[in-house]
Amino acid sequence: MRWLIPAAGLVALSGCDVPSEFLQRMEHQAKYEYYEASDFWADGRAMRTPPAGTVPRERFASMPELKDPTARQTALSGRANGQPVATIPVTVDQTLLTLGQKKYNIVCSQCHGVLGDGNSVVAENMALRLPPSLLELESKAAGHFYTAINEGYGVMPSFSGELDVRERWAVVAYVRALQEARNTRTGGQQPVPQENR
Repeated sequence: MRWLIPAAGLVALSGCDVPSEFLQRMEHQAKYEYYEASDFWADGRAMRTPPAGTVPRERFASMPELKDPTARQTALSGRANGQPVATIPVTVDQTLLTLGQKKYNIVCSQCHGVLGDGNSVVAENMALRLPPSLLELESKAAGHFYTAINEGYGVMPSFSGELDVRERWAVVAYVRALQEARNTRTGGQQPVPQENR
C-alpha cells in the first residue's frame, strides 16, 4: 500500500501543466545567441574577438618547452619568419608518437591511407584531386604538414577543430615516422612495381 501513494502522486503530477521556465531555467535565461546584435558594445556585436595572442592557459600545460612566447607562436602557426619550420618544436617521444598514430588513424588515414601512401577507400572514390602520398613529401618541412592540418590545403579542410596544437604536432611526428619506416624498408629507393616482381 505504501507504493500506491507515490504512484498516485506521479500520476497527478504528470497531468500538471508545469511551465517550462521552471523546468528549463538555463534555456530561458537572458543571453546573447551567436551573431546576435548587442547594445552593450560600441560595434553592436555580441560575439567578442579575443585579444591578439590570447591563449587558454591549459593549452600548453603538457608542452613545457613552449613557455617562451616565440616558441609558442611558432608551435601555433607552424611557421617562423613566415616560412614553415623545419623541425617539430615539441619533444618527440614514444607518448607523442602513440598519440600521433591514434589521431592520424582517426582523422587522416581515411584519405591518406593507413601507411600514408594515399591508398584508401576515400581516395579510390574521389573524383577531384586525389590525396597525395605523404611518403613522397618527405622533403617538405615539418611546418608544411602542421600548416596543412591547421589551415587546410587544396581540397583538404582544416582539422584545427578536431586536433589541438599538441595533437597536430603528434600527427606530424607520426607522419615523419611513416616516412622513416618507408625509407628503412626500401633502403631509400622506390619500391619495385608489382608487375616487375
